[in-house]
Amino acid sequence: MIEVKDLHVRYGAVHAVRGMSFSVAEGELVTLLGANGAGKSSSILCVAGAIKAAGGRVYLDGEDVTSASPEAMLRKGMATVPETRDVFPDLTVDENLTLGAYVRRRDRNGVSEDRSRMFEMFPRLHERREQAAGTLSGGEQQMLVIARALMSRPRILLLDEPSLGLAPAIVDQIFEMIAGLKAQKLTILLVEQNARKALQVADRAYVLRLGKVAGSGTATEIGSSTDLDALYLGG
Repeated sequence: MIEVKDLHVRYGAVHAVRGMSFSVAEGELVTLLGANGAGKSSSILCVAGAIKAAGGRVYLDGEDVTSASPEAMLRKGMATVPETRDVFPDLTVDENLTLGAYVRRRDRNGVSEDRSRMFEMFPRLHERREQAAGTLSGGEQQMLVIARALMSRPRILLLDEPSLGLAPAIVDQIFEMIAGLKAQKLTILLVEQNARKALQVADRAYVLRLGKVAGSGTATEIGSSTDLDALYLGG
């Protein structure tokens, strides 16, 4: 569904992504692994349309979407969960979920059904449905932004560092939820620093270093590699 060819991303003089290529098939969970500065988040944001490529192409279902906006990508079925956990802090949990279904706002019955489904998937959000999102804990906010993204009924979910800064018990819950979405055959592109957790749920992995692909393979192959640290650190 996603094909990235020779991608380059620049921030002024900083060349963050240097000719990166990777793909994600329908129903697959692919993870991009790497240390800070490896180009993981820049790559996923470029795929989502949030930042523009300095070179290379991004394809969705064979269509060139390199210059598409985030809204256009959302309408094409791609939802993104950024690492910044951008909830609408003054709105309630329920109102945040409603905004997640903006592209489907005329489907009132479907939106109502999906809200109920999100509350079943995330019982803690149901408990706090009338609470302002800005008062939630970090883990609860992560649950909310994932649930809000799912309210658009995406065909593809992009997850950027979902475990960042969370307590181990919450990280376990988040990855159990990701495994559940994978079981439902949702296509997922996951950016994650916690390699071991990511490899437990992924089908395939790309290890990034200094803006390039340093290694790739099935999750089993990458997870059993004795030189995983070397791939990360360039040893």
